[in-house]
Amino acid sequence: MTDVSLHTGENVMAAYIIVDGVVINPTQMDIYKAKAKPLVESFGGEYLARGGDMIVKENQLWSPNRIVLLKFPSMSQAESFYKSSEYQALLSISLEASQRTLVIFEGV
Repeated sequence: MTDVSLHTGENVMAAYIIVDGVVINPTQMDIYKAKAKPLVESFGGEYLARGGDMIVKENQLWSPNRIVLLKFPSMSQAESFYKSSEYQALLSISLEASQRTLVIFEGV
């Protein structure tokens, strides 16, 4: 998957997907994780964090549970991944496996 703007000389910022979730069905989550990783990679994404230990220093607006952080070359590639028919099929597994919040945002 290639972002067209990469070929036009435009300055493209990386995009990130952050997910905060609570696993409610570990068996379904294992199925989801096994299928999601290669799909993320096929859209040019990479996992930067996947549920590791964390230290919460401030939590006035939000108390995270389990964080997953993905990086994509551009916002369009992150959106293409999320909107793809392949990911939409996996999404139902994820929603059975967890309660979560997912945000896509630009970064450096």
